[in-house]
Amino acid sequence: MTEGDLAVLMREAMWVSLRLGGPPLAVALAVGLLVSLLQAITQINEATLAFVPKALALALTMLLLGPFMLSTLTQFTHIVFDRLVVAGGS
Repeated sequence: MTEGDLAVLMREAMWVSLRLGGPPLAVALAVGLLVSLLQAITQINEATLAFVPKALALALTMLLLGPFMLSTLTQFTHIVFDRLVVAGGS
């Protein structure tokens, strides 16, 4: 395995981490922003009001995107193992 192959593998690893982590982070950001806006409008300062909707939204996101995330990670793992086998055989 050359340095170029490792660079390509690292780039793919970064894309996989963005595809896996991006949607839950975006949902948490959007829900947090909406809850903060609601708290600012109604002047309700309750700490659990910010936590519970975010936790529920993240759970729903993980439930809906779980199969996509699993297939993405499985495909990347197969690619890495295939490249390790090729590197070990040469």
